[in-house]
Amino acid sequence: MCIINETSVMHFHRMTTLTPEQFVAGLTDFGACRSRLFGSSSGEDVKVHYLGRSEADVTEGSLGIWQRLYYDWSDPNQVVITTTNSNVWESGSGYTYTFTRLPNRTTDIDLGVAREGKNFKGWVLGFVLRTIGRRVLEKAFEKSIKAIEARNGSRRDAAASEIELPITNQAARSR
Repeated sequence: MCIINETSVMHFHRMTTLTPEQFVAGLTDFGACRSRLFGSSSGEDVKVHYLGRSEADVTEGSLGIWQRLYYDWSDPNQVVITTTNSNVWESGSGYTYTFTRLPNRTTDIDLGVAREGKNFKGWVLGFVLRTIGRRVLEKAFEKSIKAIEARNGSRRDAAASEIELPITNQAARSR
């Protein structure tokens, strides 16, 4: 077994006041401001080859690492992003975002990241991501959620006040 090119799926979970639709709108915004939402995707390096109602074919990247990705958001509870070509990642690598709507009007987002290097640079990057770089991926995920929340400020503020209301009422009843 070669530990450098081991394919494993790393998972990250975050709760958000965003709806899945709001998160998907941010995730699939391939415009000039993309790098504000996703730091590893430089706006000038994004090329949209095809954009449909629930799928896209996009090349993006930064810092000399690029990948052509197929986005599929046809399932309202999941977005699958598959690498179809890259200078460092094997085809089939990618990301899966799974959404769970919760009764308190929040959403749990599970991000699965699968990376398999296709050359020495990719193998080393994959190893680094699975070890010391794991925290970097987690922080990038958190930053993206916060940026999309800020972009959807009015929904977030409304949801936060609705979430606090039952807690406040419950506390008042216990007095």
